Amino acid sequence: MPGKHSLHDIEEAEKKPLWLRLGWLALIWVGSVGVLFIAASLMRMFMNAAGLTTH
Repeated sequence: MPGKHSLHDIEEAEKKPLWLRLGWLALIWVGSVGVLFIAASLMRMFMNAAGLTTH
């Protein structure tokens, strides 16, 4: 079935060092937080340009 991982695929993934697997996890997390920060900053900039301020 497509999309299902076999036991062999899982065993191969587990052979990679823990620091490498955690590094990918951290990289993906930092990237997603960065994209969220950029999106929020752009929305704030556009709202400020439209005269929508909190003070």
